[in-house]
Amino acid sequence: MAQRYHKNPEALAALSPEQYRVTQRDGTERAFTGEYWDNHEPGIYVDVVSGEPLFASVDKFDSGTGWP
Repeated sequence: MAQRYHKNPEALAALSPEQYRVTQRDGTERAFTGEYWDNHEPGIYVDVVSGEPLFASVDKFDSGTGWP
């Protein structure tokens, strides 16, 4: 059986209004404006709520859309 995802109330309360809209209400950042859209530093991108790893910076590519 798959594990059930638990949203930490403290993590949700710490989100900015934009982070909450994007992560909890299916929102989208405006293209070419996000904190990481032009970031080229090596590292691992993690979920802002759970801290779970999402993808490595080596997996990013320039899609021309303004999102990593």
